[in-house]
Amino acid sequence: MATKIDPSNDRMTDEEWKARQDLAACYRVFAMMGWDESIYNHITLKVPGEEGAFLINPFSLHFSEVTASSLIKIDIDGNKLSDSPYPVNKAGFVQHSMFHRHLHDAHCIIHTHTTETMAVCSVEGGLQPTNFYACNFIGRIGYHTFEGVTVREEEGQRLLENLGSHRILMLRNHGPVVMGPTLPIAFVQYWALQRACEIQLATMSMGKPILVPDEVIAVHQRDIFQTQASAEPGRADFDAMVRRADKIDSSWRE
Repeated sequence: MATKIDPSNDRMTDEEWKARQDLAACYRVFAMMGWDESIYNHITLKVPGEEGAFLINPFSLHFSEVTASSLIKIDIDGNKLSDSPYPVNKAGFVQHSMFHRHLHDAHCIIHTHTTETMAVCSVEGGLQPTNFYACNFIGRIGYHTFEGVTVREEEGQRLLENLGSHRILMLRNHGPVVMGPTLPIAFVQYWALQRACEIQLATMSMGKPILVPDEVIAVHQRDIFQTQASAEPGRADFDAMVRRADKIDSSWRE
């Protein structure tokens, strides 16, 4: 059972509380979808209007236990800025802090160890243009060679170099890092990447896949944004999944 923390705090803005609720809801959606990994993995979110402040999950809670008030506010170095009985996982934020520090549009960062995304990160060629969702990402993701658990800050420069101008980094033999300027954008990008990896594994288990040619990928990427369901990219997708999670348990709002 997660410790309930009193969110009342004169220093907490309405914007921070809204960000906490969105992030807590995102953790619950990931748990609902089976994208959790025991008490590990992370989704971090910049605190609106507070330079150098971020929210991260408490280390020792399962994604299905995270609430808005139990999220930990930390600075760019991972030091706690809010009272919490829970620790912060160093391996979780060393990597995230590097991207948050150097990429001003990386307000939300997701890192997971799902079977499908890890599998695609662990094969030669990585993600292949074998399906609709994969075509979203071809030419738009970076790859980083596995160097062990990410607790050493000196690896950070190589992470940035391998990411380049992209906002998705596939850590070989490890798992994906998905970044976005908002939580809904990062979420919908992650959802599509997860689907791409699931379908690639299913397709390759059946035989030789049909690869989409480069010229068709270019048309697909040109036109894909015409399919948005709301003015704010990813918001309709995210809100729909939160409604599903609410039917299971709405305690994330606390």
